[in-house]
Amino acid sequence: QVQLVESGGGSVQAGGSLRLSCAASGITYSTYYWAWFRQAPGKEREGVATIDSAARTSYADSVKGRFTISQDNTKNTLYLQMNSLKPEDTAMYYCAAGRDDYYFYRSHPFHSGAYTSWGQGTQVTVSS
Repeated sequence: QVQLVESGGGSVQAGGSLRLSCAASGITYSTYYWAWFRQAPGKEREGVATIDSAARTSYADSVKGRFTISQDNTKNTLYLQMNSLKPEDTAMYYCAAGRDDYYFYRSHPFHSGAYTSWGQGTQVTVSS
């Protein structure tokens, strides 16, 4: 059974940094592609960053240059380093994993339908 557990969320002031982690179990980590999504109150879930087994990454325009997605295959862990945080980054952050449709993932990396497993989320709050 796939289990994804996020951690590292918290409250910071604008301009601060946080590092989110997503520990995976019950899977062969390297065969999956991965993503971070976020959802703010009253808004739709949106993709933030993705990474595949070859470490190819993609980012939403709103976080480019500020967020970095990475992975440690030896620890089955996904990371999201978030710098220069803004109040508009406030949201629940979720990690997601998928492997069933790699070609769909490559053309639609931020489509939630590309992912089959989700964590429970970790809250990030950025104050001005």
